[in-house]
Amino acid sequence: MASPITIRKTVRDDLDRFFVYLNDHLSDNGLGNTAKFMPISHAEAGFPPEKEAAFRIGMETPVGQLGWRRGWIALTPDGQIAGHIDLRARLEKAAAHRCLLGMGVHRDFRQQGLGAAMVAVAVAWARSQSIEWIDLDVLSVNHAARNLYLRCGFSELGEIEDMFRIDGESLGHTFMALRLA
Repeated sequence: MASPITIRKTVRDDLDRFFVYLNDHLSDNGLGNTAKFMPISHAEAGFPPEKEAAFRIGMETPVGQLGWRRGWIALTPDGQIAGHIDLRARLEKAAAHRCLLGMGVHRDFRQQGLGAAMVAVAVAWARSQSIEWIDLDVLSVNHAARNLYLRCGFSELGEIEDMFRIDGESLGHTFMALRLA
């Protein structure tokens, strides 16, 4: 990473500016040379209020209960959010030994090692919580993300071809997982 970046736990006081950052980040989805990274059209880019509310609640929910979520933000020395990563409970109670990963890197900080650094922080935390698996889904066209996850030790488990049709484009969905225990 070119400049010193700090990765730290996301706290309640971060959330308002985090959602501003996240909406800006989502506006990059599929623009220019950026592969689609979310299964939404550019016209629908943004983090809906109901998801924001669930995110806020999840941050306060104890780990192990349905709906929990924990996040980390990467900050520049001047406080700009350069990236984010979060882990959250799966929807199924019987899958409490697993969690789901979501992440993104601001356009100005991509291809500098920040993604791998954030994954390492999230993996260390998951291990400390005795979580056994980290799962994720990624749009199959997002080769940069898939390669990052492979470098971080994730395995590709399968793909659903033509899972989404967005703006006239057929998109596959790849499932990946990292075994921790």
